Amino acid sequence: MFPRYINSVQWQQSMGYARQACARIFRDGGSPVDALAAFGLKADEAAIDWSIAVDRIAHMLCTPQHSKAAA
Repeated sequence: MFPRYINSVQWQQSMGYARQACARIFRDGGSPVDALAAFGLKADEAAIDWSIAVDRIAHMLCTPQHSKAAA
C-alpha cells in the first residue's frame, strides 16, 4: 500500500527501483543496513529487514529533492 500523499505512479516506480537496487546489494552479499547506507539513510533499528529497507528507500526517492535528481 502506498502513502496517500505520494503520486501512485511515482510510488510504483520508486518501489521498483528500490527493489532492484536492494536485489543487487543482496546478490553481492550485503544486508538491509548496507542498502540503506548506499542511499545515505541510517538504520536506527537492529532488526531491519529487506521490506523495511525497500520502503524507506522508496520514500526517500519520492521526496521532492530526490525526484528532481532522478528525472
